[in-house]
Amino acid sequence: MKIGIDKIGFATSQYVLKMKDLAEARHVDPEKYSKGLMLDAISITPITEDIVTLAATASQEILDDNDKATIDMVILATESSIDQSKAASIYVHHLLDIQPFARSIEMKEACYSATAALDYAKLHVGMHPQSKVLVIASDIARYGIASSGEPTQGAGSIAMLVKADPRILILNHDNLAQTRDIMDFWRPNYSSTPCVNGIFSTKQYLDSLMTTWQEYQLKNKVSLKDFSAFCLHIPFPKLALKGLTKIMDSSLTHEQKDKLQEAFDTSIIYSKQVGNIYTGSLYLSLLSLLENSRALKAGDKIGMFSYGSGAVSEIFSLELVPGYHNMLKENRFDSLANRKVLSVAEYEELFYEEPNLDSFGNASFKDYLSGAYCLTAINQHQRIYQKNDKS
Repeated sequence: MKIGIDKIGFATSQYVLKMKDLAEARHVDPEKYSKGLMLDAISITPITEDIVTLAATASQEILDDNDKATIDMVILATESSIDQSKAASIYVHHLLDIQPFARSIEMKEACYSATAALDYAKLHVGMHPQSKVLVIASDIARYGIASSGEPTQGAGSIAMLVKADPRILILNHDNLAQTRDIMDFWRPNYSSTPCVNGIFSTKQYLDSLMTTWQEYQLKNKVSLKDFSAFCLHIPFPKLALKGLTKIMDSSLTHEQKDKLQEAFDTSIIYSKQVGNIYTGSLYLSLLSLLENSRALKAGDKIGMFSYGSGAVSEIFSLELVPGYHNMLKENRFDSLANRKVLSVAEYEELFYEEPNLDSFGNASFKDYLSGAYCLTAINQHQRIYQKNDKS
């Protein structure tokens, strides 16, 4: 039975910060961001946008009434959880009006957990061939004003519908994962921003890629020649490029290297405008590749490298299904271009706003631009969401 991704959607904030403006405000050379990180802009969320609103908006883009009546599992992968107990997927399940007899859970392992969610979804559909599983990767990367990680912030959500006989991609049975106990990036419960050992994390990302790739090749008897494209987790595009360069060995012809480089350049188009979306970054790379490549064709094999600090990494592959392009959006870049541009002062005020709770746990918010769903208030410590009429 062929199991894979039948639909894929994306949502990000309605606000954007241009990297050239941030560079000017932080008194750094703009090329440090445009070339050193390969970033042009990052999405910025107001207090009324969170992982739930982004997840619901991304999902609403792809789901029809039949999907909502037949989905029997919702998995939300995130490292930006809004509650220590209740899964964000439960809010999403309710907002989308998915049939009640569905399992809804949240998964966490830094930027890796969306891959674990896909693995789980594939196993579930394998056991229950009529099932549909909604897998969502939703995150907001926030590091702090003038911090070293500030230019690698971002926000967004990727929603994927997993089922038998998919119309976009088949999930192959060749996954190889690795776990190592390291402290390259983490966020204690008492901290609203992460602790980051940047140089160490970069080295671990690249070393995990190489060692997992070597073992993957041995297990599956393959080489890079077998792939038409290779997508990587993108904390920032320049790091993913270093990773791709690291695994391109001398056995490849110039033509094969150029083909992989061209595919990579296509895969970072959206990330360069959105920034880091943690669990969704690898899958935003995949979406960018699918929606912008003119070289891919049915039957092509796409390699995937997933990495989550702490650390877990995994490599697996996908196969393109005939007619896959019919399931994709053609004007994605237009919506990115229509985001409201923030000044650095506006960004600092908007992105770091905290709820002003009264003694009863209530808070109301100013009106902000949002997607199809928004957080409207907190009532006795309960988050109140609504669907926007305009959607």
